[in-house]
Order: sequence, then C-alpha cells, then structure tokens
Amino acid sequence: MTTLPPITVSQLDRDRLYALLERLDDESEQIEFLYRELERATVVAPDMLPANVASLGSKLTFRNEDTGKEHVRILVMPRELEHYPDGISILTPAGAAMLGLEIGASILWHHRGKPLNLTLLAVSRS
Repeated sequence: MTTLPPITVSQLDRDRLYALLERLDDESEQIEFLYRELERATVVAPDMLPANVASLGSKLTFRNEDTGKEHVRILVMPRELEHYPDGISILTPAGAAMLGLEIGASILWHHRGKPLNLTLLAVSRS
C-alpha cells in the first residue's frame, strides 16, 4: 500500500464535505476515499489554513506525473461547477486527491485499478 502524504483541511471545508457526503446515496470508491481523507486530515480553523494548501475554492495547478500534462482548475463542490468553467469537482478522483495537499506534494492513488499520480504545483485563493 502506498503511503499517502499528510493533508490539512479547514474546519469549514470538512463540515461542508461531510454534509455533502451524508446527502449522497452512494457507496462508490470515490466517496469512500473522500471519507478516509477527511478522517486522516489535520483540521484547522479556516484562518489558520496555510496559503500553500489546496482547499475548496482554491485555484490549483497540478501535474499528472504519468502524462506530464499540467492542469489549472478551481476545486469546487459539485453544484458549483456551472459557475466555474475551469472547475474540478471535489467528487472527481483528481479533485479529491488534491484536497489538503501542500505545494510540492505528490499523491499516488488507485482509482478503478488505474494509478493516478499527481503533484500539486501551485495554489492561489482570491
């Protein structure tokens, strides 16, 4: 089993995500992964979240290490996607994998038997 990098999540994001997950009538691999991520996260007050950590609403630059392709996306709740053409839902494999990572961290996660190897390159909040 791959060791996952440490993650930090704001109390606000954690509360919003638990509320979302509790409303979903699904036991998918993705939802179970997100629950596990929230359980292992270090939780801090929103104003104590380091600026170099990915959170909901952050503009993220990340690289798929297998393809070398870089992506710039805003991490959002599923219902917010219509407002962000460059959004990525927290319920996607890449979105869930980015939550709580700090710049420079990589995560290797297996989704449907395929590895997803991502590195967070930049974070910005507006």
